Amino acid sequence: MTAADLTAVYAIDALSFPTPARQGLFEHEASGNDLAHYQVLWHGQQVVGFAGYWLIGDEVHISTVAVHPAWRGKGLGELLLLHMLFLAYEHPANIVTLEVRRSNHTAQQLYVKYRFECVGERRRYYRDTGEDALIMTIPALDAPYFQFLESQRDRLFAQLQSEA
Repeated sequence: MTAADLTAVYAIDALSFPTPARQGLFEHEASGNDLAHYQVLWHGQQVVGFAGYWLIGDEVHISTVAVHPAWRGKGLGELLLLHMLFLAYEHPANIVTLEVRRSNHTAQQLYVKYRFECVGERRRYYRDTGEDALIMTIPALDAPYFQFLESQRDRLFAQLQSEA
């Protein structure tokens, strides 16, 4: 993610979450936070999604995944997640965690598909709605998991190419 991407990122964020990110957040994440790793997904000349995580010690903490509503349901959120998991393996990280809204069943299904396990909850975590968050984690990024990621990548790329 670069400064040139930020207008599109803020627009997608506002369309994706009940309370958009505060002004300046993504500028800080992209240039002022050494722990942050953010990416954008382009289609032609348009940013259609973004995702980010923080690398804290040996833990990757996924902070956000968002796809423009016009581009949802095409596997692009999965592509962003998959790319972050490959990066996590390269760091190397020993664990990946995230929080997800209890009501976001679509995201939860995607995370379970990638072998995240629900390990707890944070009561009233989301200040905007008071909704609980589920804490999900991948406990070990080992060689068998990397092989799983490779097979998922091959499957997803074939799917995306067939839909193009």
